Amino acid sequence: MFEIFSLAVFLRLFDGLLATLHIASVSIVISSIAGLFLGILMCVKNPFIYAFCRFCLEFVRVMPLIVWLFLVYFGFSRWLGINLSSMSSAIVVFSIWGAFEMMDLVRASVQSIPKHQFEAGLSLGLNALQIYFYIIIPQAFRRLTPASMNLLTRLIKSTTFAYLIGVVELYKVGQQIIELHIKNIYAPLLIYGLIFFVFFMICYPISLISRRLELKWS
Repeated sequence: MFEIFSLAVFLRLFDGLLATLHIASVSIVISSIAGLFLGILMCVKNPFIYAFCRFCLEFVRVMPLIVWLFLVYFGFSRWLGINLSSMSSAIVVFSIWGAFEMMDLVRASVQSIPKHQFEAGLSLGLNALQIYFYIIIPQAFRRLTPASMNLLTRLIKSTTFAYLIGVVELYKVGQQIIELHIKNIYAPLLIYGLIFFVFFMICYPISLISRRLELKWS
């Protein structure tokens, strides 16, 4: 039953895990920076900017991630004549998706700050930039953290879709190992069970941190 596990299998799974973490970590960094910028931009009282950001958010949300992956990897890269690898395509898709989801979280957090906080900043002689930097963003950050942690775990789990465009990440490596041990009836249970455990060990600590921060700052 357990003869499927060998040093070579663990090394292959580790390589797949590194690919998963590479996609997730780069996408999280880009999503966080872009989402923070777009979220603050969305709070600027400009109806055109708000409508544009809202349209992009809804456009990203209504389209399934699988379609985005195919569109970027098979569509845009050939249409624009860009040699985009499957790994880069996955990072582009998850970064765009994460950035607009983060944008909405930032917007909600900033708009949840009571209006008198803005007025208090104005009464102290601060300009709009200083009010955002010293008063609004620090308070909004506390409200943003639990929700953003949830988004990050969703992003990490969604990286499994990347195998559909040829990225050899953790899930794809697991499939390949199962195909090599097709005669072992326990292979799917053991390999997918191990992959489940790996994702649990990555995502559960993030959920715990989110819950503790939520309790601490509530």
